[in-house]
Amino acid sequence: MEPAELGAAMAPACPAGPWDVGEETAILHGGFLLAARLLQPRPLRELRKCDWPRAGVPITDALREIGERCPSPLGLWKKEAVAIVWAKMLLPAPPAASLEWGWKDDGFFSVGAMIPDVNHTALFELVKALGVPRLFVQLLLALPPAVCRGQLEKLVEYISSETSLSDIRFFLDVWWEVMKHREGQEDATVSAFSALIHRNGAEPSLEDGLQPPKRFKGDPGNPPGLPMVLLEGLKQIRGSIAQPRLRCYALANLAELLCLSAGLGPGDSPLAITEHLAKLSAMVSLWSSDTDSQYHTCGLGEKVREAERSMILLSLTQPSREELFGGLELLCSLLQAWGEELQDTLRGSEELCFESYRLLDTLTTLGKNLDFLLETGDLGEGETQVVLELTQLTKDFLRDTSACLKDLDTSLVSSVAMAIIAQRLDRHVDMCSVFASEKTWAFSKAWVECLVENKALFQNPELVFKLLETLVNFAMSHCDKEAQELQMQVTKAIVECYSELSLSDKNKVISGVLASWGGQGLSQNVQAVREGFQEDMNVTLNQITKSVSDEGLTRAVASMARLTLLSPEATVKQVCHLAVVNLGAHQFLAQILCSFPALSFLESHKDPGRPHSLVVRCLEEAVWGQLSTAREEEQFLQFLAFLMQPGSATPLVSPAEATKAFVLPYLKSDSPQIELSLQILSKVLGIPSCSQEHWIKSCHPFPLLLSLCKLLDGYTKYWHQPRELLFPSLETKDLILNLLCQLCELVGPETVPSLELWVQSVAWLHRKVASLDWTVGLHLKKLYGDYFKNEVPATLFEICRLPEDEWTSQSWPAYGPGSGLLAWMECCCVSPALRDTMLALLTVNVDNPEEVNLFSKGFLVALIQVLPWCSHGEWKRLAPVVEQLLQRQVLHVPYTLEYVQHMPLLNLRPFACHLQLSVLFLRGFQLLCSSSCSTWLPPQAWLHVVQLYCASLTDLLASIKATAGAAASQPCSQEVSFTCIQVFCHLLHVAAMLPAGDCGEPLLVVALEVLSQYEVSSKADTSPCAALRRANEGHFLQSITDNVGHEELRSTLLHKLSKLGARSEH
Repeated sequence: MEPAELGAAMAPACPAGPWDVGEETAILHGGFLLAARLLQPRPLRELRKCDWPRAGVPITDALREIGERCPSPLGLWKKEAVAIVWAKMLLPAPPAASLEWGWKDDGFFSVGAMIPDVNHTALFELVKALGVPRLFVQLLLALPPAVCRGQLEKLVEYISSETSLSDIRFFLDVWWEVMKHREGQEDATVSAFSALIHRNGAEPSLEDGLQPPKRFKGDPGNPPGLPMVLLEGLKQIRGSIAQPRLRCYALANLAELLCLSAGLGPGDSPLAITEHLAKLSAMVSLWSSDTDSQYHTCGLGEKVREAERSMILLSLTQPSREELFGGLELLCSLLQAWGEELQDTLRGSEELCFESYRLLDTLTTLGKNLDFLLETGDLGEGETQVVLELTQLTKDFLRDTSACLKDLDTSLVSSVAMAIIAQRLDRHVDMCSVFASEKTWAFSKAWVECLVENKALFQNPELVFKLLETLVNFAMSHCDKEAQELQMQVTKAIVECYSELSLSDKNKVISGVLASWGGQGLSQNVQAVREGFQEDMNVTLNQITKSVSDEGLTRAVASMARLTLLSPEATVKQVCHLAVVNLGAHQFLAQILCSFPALSFLESHKDPGRPHSLVVRCLEEAVWGQLSTAREEEQFLQFLAFLMQPGSATPLVSPAEATKAFVLPYLKSDSPQIELSLQILSKVLGIPSCSQEHWIKSCHPFPLLLSLCKLLDGYTKYWHQPRELLFPSLETKDLILNLLCQLCELVGPETVPSLELWVQSVAWLHRKVASLDWTVGLHLKKLYGDYFKNEVPATLFEICRLPEDEWTSQSWPAYGPGSGLLAWMECCCVSPALRDTMLALLTVNVDNPEEVNLFSKGFLVALIQVLPWCSHGEWKRLAPVVEQLLQRQVLHVPYTLEYVQHMPLLNLRPFACHLQLSVLFLRGFQLLCSSSCSTWLPPQAWLHVVQLYCASLTDLLASIKATAGAAASQPCSQEVSFTCIQVFCHLLHVAAMLPAGDCGEPLLVVALEVLSQYEVSSKADTSPCAALRRANEGHFLQSITDNVGHEELRSTLLHKLSKLGARSEH
């Protein structure tokens, strides 16, 4: 009769829990009933080892039937069967009264009632029949500590009697599994078993000869004394272990146990990952080739999992000091007894088995640990003797056998590594590093599949970079079509891993790419990257430039990160180009670039001693020299400025780099980029230094100063330069002056290594500047300090009281007699401070009419000599000189009535200087436009002179308005109107004298401003005759304007006057 037919009513399906009554328990119940019948008249609890071959058959048949009819994942039914039998054996028998309520309150009650009372023989033989020592150990170590030790002692007692080969194998397997066991990995069955035993207590079998059942509380600590029990078991059965394989197994277990001791070895430092992999691969290879191994038929993944369990032993069974030395003595004894025979066997066998490999490997580790123990342990005399003896035995044993370890098969190393990664086993993260960098495995079909399927594990900057190195290595040696396809597939996977990194990690990868392959990056060697990259880049960057916004920044940075990884140089060049040609996109693109501080990479392939910035080189090659419009130049300037000062981000270009690349090579008057270079220099000088040592020190500050001085000197011949010769505009002169001033502030003694060198540098600059116009040296006074005096024409001393300790005279041919005022006026243009000094030191005897007249005439001549060469800034510094001299009445400017019809009965004293200044300008132009000066200025100079004149008139109008406002208590609208009419007439007079040319526009603008101010003051006049006065003044202005020869100027002004007349009538 089959076991299932004798069982209780079966459940419709396999049970959901270990104590549920179902088909499995019914079949098991039937097997035990048949076994009990075969053992009659004795009960099953008296089963002996010799009875098992007969009485155990129904039980093993039942187990086989369960496996066939009710398969469960990972052999769960086997664990449940062992748990049920073991629990039945350990738990006290339920009281008779519990039959009515036990099935309700106790989950184990029903299934426990189905199994007859059994003893350890049934349990151990059941486990042996199932071949599940691991399951047995999981349940064993889930027991309370005292019970755990007792059950292990029962096992030792059992296998020590009538010892068979299966007993030996079972004991050694249990020992091995105890060392490999890991806490915290209990499944539901083990947890339920542990909870059941802890909750209900355990009743030892009657055969144990112990006291009646009693309840107990388990100790939560590690089970004490297990190593001693295992050592005792080995001592008991050592005489029965005859097979070399089992002897190797026993010795390996013992040596491994001893290696776990806290007093033996330097600690739990993990093996290097390559060594770890080699050992795993060796185990898997041995199992694969050994048909007698229990793992021979397992798949690769299962073999790798088991090999890793065998590698990582925990200290659950850590021996005490007493157990340690007891074990060392036992190992000595066994090596003495078995060593020679095992050596012969190992030398004679063609291949290692797993047990012999493990023995050699463990003894190697133990030998090192024994050396450590001798050096650091506090050993007694007897202990030292044991350790020395075992050390020698180990060395002797390994000397003749360790060579076997060198011939292990390594063909499965890559497969094992990939299995570890795929299954996320221990140290799989370290294994990813080996996988990514091992060139011999790369680009096999399995390698590519592993990478693609496990991309999530490679989202790490170090791993991504190692994969890139492997990709480049492969690409450089494989060029066929199949290799290209593999490259594309792998590149896609790597880029996907890279895309998941944080921005800081992406920068780490980019830094590695630049350091390894330079600016061209992967595109230099990987054909798969080059194909289609340009088109991809163009599309991506065009999309970026169309989504300029804070919201689009994150997406843009992500897209840029991918392009930058593949080809940094090409990407940066294209971004630089787009930043210049796309209106308004420069700052957004600069923000994107500055998100990648890795791009501040310094290249050194051209000049190893002088590394250059990648970004600067890209700017030079992609943009510099190709700027075709003023707008592009402005965008380039702003783009570069943001790269140097990106706010909270890391600058990609330093001020020194920008100066060396875009300023120093182009500070020549004939350079097409000179004005842009000067603007760049102005930007960089405004950037504060990030260190105590100013960056200007590395930019050749004295040659830089000399270059600026030479440019400034060139302006002395500005209007006489050949038209075809390139030279910066007069508007740039003010920039050069500001730059010189800034540099003189920055270039101090600290910018050179020593004070002696500083003095030499200043003297060198002074010698060089001596050949330039004398005014250039005045701009360097702050730099010269007390080392050099101001050198000026001797004639300046004739009109100024110059202290000789600060000033020295020089005789220059261009400054002959009567040129003192010219030199004085040129000094006034240098700086506000020097202007004030010149005004203070000027000597004019106002009590001498002739001297005042001569000074006033000389002043007018000097003024028109200086005027055409003045920049706007210099003219602004010079204009207050005229005003002060007029106010001090040192400068005499008689006011004529050429544009006055009737004597104005007005108080014009507040506006006297304004009227005199306007007349002075008129007299200046009369002299400038006279026949004696007709060929003095080239045609292109007139526009500049007119612009300066118009700028002064604009300031004059503002001053008139301010003066009128200050006299609010005394209405002066008629005086303001009169002054405006005079200025207007003087302006038209100047316009009439000017040579034909393009000077009308600035004059027209100022003339309209004058009329507008006149209109305001005229309307403010509330006197009784105001209307008549306005009519007369309007007629007068129209008659004057009618005589203007410039058609556009005349018609526009007449139109304006007609509107004024129309409004005055209303």
